[in-house]
Amino acid sequence: MAAVIDKVTRVAGGKFLNMDLIDFTDARGIKRKWEAVSRTNSSGAALIIPRIVPDDAFILVRQFRAPAGKMVLEFPAGLIDPGEDAATAAVRELSEETGYNGKVVSCLPPGNSSPGMSGETVTLVAMEIDGEYYKDHAPAAHPEENEDIEVFTVPRNELANFIAAQRELGVGIDAKLQTFVLALNY
Repeated sequence: MAAVIDKVTRVAGGKFLNMDLIDFTDARGIKRKWEAVSRTNSSGAALIIPRIVPDDAFILVRQFRAPAGKMVLEFPAGLIDPGEDAATAAVRELSEETGYNGKVVSCLPPGNSSPGMSGETVTLVAMEIDGEYYKDHAPAAHPEENEDIEVFTVPRNELANFIAAQRELGVGIDAKLQTFVLALNY
């Protein structure tokens, strides 16, 4: 027998998140409860892995994340708006957060980033940015009013050291960024 969801009860709803209580029956037939959060007005998120070519550098952002209670270093990312696909959201979010424009080179299927807490999916979108163009054109970000984002371009061979230096400063490091750097160096 597979586990099945019996009922989902909305405990609280906010502008961006909902809190749900999930009643389910596990694979052994035992009734259980689980607390979870879900997004409002979004089909998931797009996480952008933006690589500047031919420089072989990556664009990272650092911003205050209230749930973490500190600045967090991460790849640019954003919610997928209703009616939007992940690639379109990635292009939009990269421009808004960093001022860079690029082309989508691949999109992975959506995956769960924190399945013990949320059913939210994240689609990884690889993008290439023309480094030659940006030697003569400064990127101009257009963050939302509530966003205070710092943008960094970090060469591939300096990623691990840059992240270590940020950690030493007390900056939180997004686990997806750490996973990427581990895979690069594995």
